Amino acid sequence: MPNDLITTLRDRRHNVWEQAKDLADKAADENRHFSAREQEHWTFLRAELDALDESISRIDKGEQRAQAAAGAYDALAGLPAAAGAPRSLSAVDKELDQAFRSAILEKNPAPIVVHPDQTQAPWQPGLQYRDLTKGTATQALPVSVYNRVVMHLVESSAVLAAGATVLNTDSGEVLQVPKSTAFVTSAITAEGVSITESDPTLGKVDLGAYKYSSFFQISSELATDSRSDLLGFLAKQAAVSLASAFGPHLVTGDGSAKPRGLITDSTLGVTGPSGTGTSFGAQGTAGQGTDLLNDLYSSLAEPYTRSPSLAWLMRTPTLGAIRKLKATTGELVGNQFAGPPSVPGAQATMLGAGVFLDPSMAAMANTAKSTVLADMARYFVRIAGGLRFERSDDYAFQSDLISFRTLIRLDAALVDTTGASKYFVHTT
Repeated sequence: MPNDLITTLRDRRHNVWEQAKDLADKAADENRHFSAREQEHWTFLRAELDALDESISRIDKGEQRAQAAAGAYDALAGLPAAAGAPRSLSAVDKELDQAFRSAILEKNPAPIVVHPDQTQAPWQPGLQYRDLTKGTATQALPVSVYNRVVMHLVESSAVLAAGATVLNTDSGEVLQVPKSTAFVTSAITAEGVSITESDPTLGKVDLGAYKYSSFFQISSELATDSRSDLLGFLAKQAAVSLASAFGPHLVTGDGSAKPRGLITDSTLGVTGPSGTGTSFGAQGTAGQGTDLLNDLYSSLAEPYTRSPSLAWLMRTPTLGAIRKLKATTGELVGNQFAGPPSVPGAQATMLGAGVFLDPSMAAMANTAKSTVLADMARYFVRIAGGLRFERSDDYAFQSDLISFRTLIRLDAALVDTTGASKYFVHTT
């Protein structure tokens, strides 16, 4: 579509250019200035040429950005690069590796600060990176370092992988996310009758910035002699450590000196009947088995169930219990209900939504909230100031070790608490 539009605009520009050229040639052949009418026409044609040039340039740059973004997302998702897409990943990785080696071997203590600038991932509709303020033009390294770290964070946190909305800000002051809790209502009003007032109700969610950090050391011999991928090593070590601390808070954080987890602000969708303390009951009994999961799906309002970022969250044993649900004939009904994954990153698909597994979800037990179904785009994760790498050669000088620390400031909360996320709770 963009190519067709550019072609149309270029054809139009060529036509306008020819009109302007004919006008100028005619005046030159007759060795005279433009008449008042010709001058007006000439001014109109030049203005149209400028407008067409601007439109063509804007669309062309937009298409280039889209292609570059698609290539970056494909690389992040582990997908093969599209035909004709930029293939600069190896060069970037090589440059980054050299930058890290330079920081290590040349003992450069300057922090390496990286800011993400992704927009929306096509393979994860809900996962978004939005720059709320402009980043500096002097950032130390290209953004693909951050991509690599985010990849490991996504792998370690099902909440992020399921499509949470991620906001990136340059600083860490409180970020207020406005939300509506009630809409204006309308009604039929008879002739001559006063219209009833109905005002919207607005609220807000405050997102701060809790500092998560990791610290590790490597020997100078490893830095000097190793031919391994230092960039991958450093990124993975930092990311796994950060995710281990931050990931559980995305699920069960209580908001007290930590983020508010998804479960914390979710509302009750379905309560299991008696006898479902550690299971979903018997498939052959009405109101148990997959009936409970269908009821949980039905507890969400239609706008949420239509969302492309609708997702299930549970532990691996919970998905296993669902898949083992059997009809009275012994047929594995649950295995068909939790079918093969059709959503990238998901382990299964149920009722059209991806199933994401997170070890921080509660195990099936009495009164436990083992399963949640949510429009994950309504869960916001705020990253303040990007990801910061810092090194020190002095801290462990006597041991000839190079010390690294990684800092990231984060907060999270469910911004739509009117029913965007529902959970299933087991009963004794």
